[in-house]
Amino acid sequence: MLVFATLLSGVIAVAADQPAAKKKGGSTKAPGTAVKGEVTGGLPPDARTLQLGDRAPDFKLLGIDGKMHTLADYQAAKLLMVVFLSNHCPYSHASETRLIPMAKEFKAQGLDVVAINPNSPDSVRVDELGYSKYNDGYEEMKLYARDSGFPFPYLYDGDTQATAKAYGCLATPHVFLFDQERKLRYVGRVDDSRFEDPKTVTSHDTRNAITELLAGRPVTKSKTIVMGCSTKWNTKRDDIAQAEQKWKSEPVDLELIDAAGVAKLAKNDSNRLRLVNVWATWCAPCVAEFPELVSLARRVGNRDFEMVTISMDDAKMRPQVKAFLEKQHVATPGRLKRLLAAEGRTALNFLYTGASTDDLVKALDPEWPGPLPHTVLIAPGGKIVWRHNGAVDPAVLRHKVIELLGPFYTPEEKR
Repeated sequence: MLVFATLLSGVIAVAADQPAAKKKGGSTKAPGTAVKGEVTGGLPPDARTLQLGDRAPDFKLLGIDGKMHTLADYQAAKLLMVVFLSNHCPYSHASETRLIPMAKEFKAQGLDVVAINPNSPDSVRVDELGYSKYNDGYEEMKLYARDSGFPFPYLYDGDTQATAKAYGCLATPHVFLFDQERKLRYVGRVDDSRFEDPKTVTSHDTRNAITELLAGRPVTKSKTIVMGCSTKWNTKRDDIAQAEQKWKSEPVDLELIDAAGVAKLAKNDSNRLRLVNVWATWCAPCVAEFPELVSLARRVGNRDFEMVTISMDDAKMRPQVKAFLEKQHVATPGRLKRLLAAEGRTALNFLYTGASTDDLVKALDPEWPGPLPHTVLIAPGGKIVWRHNGAVDPAVLRHKVIELLGPFYTPEEKR
């Protein structure tokens, strides 16, 4: 799997899906104020914060198995872990690489694990989906759990979010570990690493709590900070609408390019995965697939990725081409705009001016048979790692991009 370094803006806070530095020392911030590496607030006014010693709140939620699940279904377990996870969050993805084997290991000793997705899929911004093939909706939970190999139930709370409020779910992942009387004995993170590699874990908080409880001992470290992607409360839908309006108001660029310019793009001397789509306004499949391409570019806009479009329209059609791009809102994400400026580049949308299509094929992809649309993914250094002639299947392309970029944060990523 190819993983490219990422320059990400900001840090994780109550309402942000951004990587964070680990918390250092104490905080003098007021309650509810964001601190680097920690989710400190953001609960709705009708939510509670579950305290150590509190009994597990009941729930009645639909699982991906099509059945309703309640707290009573797990009454025989010696220990019960209720853990809030999500399809889209890279913190959750990384923690699951330890959580899944942990659940299997301790199952025979009396641990039951129940995973709950607290997020409203309508409150997840498209640019918060850059580490996942899937959104946080119920049907996509089935696919995500299948791909990840979940050995435990996965329940959906995204419509009412009543269970997330009853438990005080701040983020995904968020662990609540209960004893046999269903009293809360540990609450917090899975462990202290946001990365996939288990060697990066230095504090095995949940594992230690399980081991101590099974041995009949009190939990030494019963509460930890919660690091992850903030819960996507359904009250954030207005924020999504505002973000959409802001995106639609962003300017759209269009510049002319010749074969030499295309050859330079194909060399890809950046550190980003580059998608190049060759299209035309007179090409019906090109026009039909464009919205999905724009959605993908926005989805991974905070990662090491860029989408380049090359129009094959006649140069005198430049106003019409730009009007089409504006209607499709093919803007450049703010972070990428800054990176392009630093590289001396000003555009990602181009109109090809050369007379010879042979020169274009040679410059971009010698295996291109000629028809439009044509799409390639070019890795840093210029190797084409995926190509497709004709209209793309958006799910196939999205999955390929996420596969190449990776579903996890990595230590090499730059903040």
